[in-house]
Amino acid sequence: MQKALLAATILSASLAGGMAAAEFRLEVYGGAQTSPHSRVKGDQPDGGTYNALIGWDGKSFSPPPYYGMRGTWWRTDTSGFALELTHAKVYAPDAERNAMGFDRFEFSDGHNIITVNYMRRWPGQFGEVTPYAGAGIGVAFPHVDVLSAGGEHTYGYQLTGPAARALAGVSYQLNDRWSLFGEYQFTISQNHAELDGGGDLDTRIITNAINVGVGFDF
Repeated sequence: MQKALLAATILSASLAGGMAAAEFRLEVYGGAQTSPHSRVKGDQPDGGTYNALIGWDGKSFSPPPYYGMRGTWWRTDTSGFALELTHAKVYAPDAERNAMGFDRFEFSDGHNIITVNYMRRWPGQFGEVTPYAGAGIGVAFPHVDVLSAGGEHTYGYQLTGPAARALAGVSYQLNDRWSLFGEYQFTISQNHAELDGGGDLDTRIITNAINVGVGFDF
């Protein structure tokens, strides 16, 4: 996960370096994230196949916790662009993964989503409280952790496919630099991962999250 954080930090710094007279806001957040059922199918390393509906567990507050960070370049008072990284997590329940022929099946460090967002906000209408919304597209690069019944262990980051994000929330300005915010956030990604020893998996993963965080204006 250190690589993902480093990449997001470098990209955020690049945005900040080019912001000129515009406002740049860096935000970090945590929260509660869930993921609804999705179908997982593919080939086992031993040559078998699987096709199952998985009811993912999010485990937002278990190490490593769910979190995210966003750098927004507000080019005007009402619109801007953001680079955002979310470290979500999904775990296949024991009974369901065992039925598929796996002893371990999770994207726990994590199911990482990075997007470029278009952002809108509506300042000045509710005092220090500012509603905002955004949407973006990008990629998923989860940490794939899959252990087959035969002992083949896939363990590492993979670029698995396209992703999209939508969010809406409100921020509260504490002073000229610091703010607090709360938001709802939705992500969707299509994922294809390769398994060590041969085999693969395909699944679409959706997350729903309630985030709370802090922002700092440069």
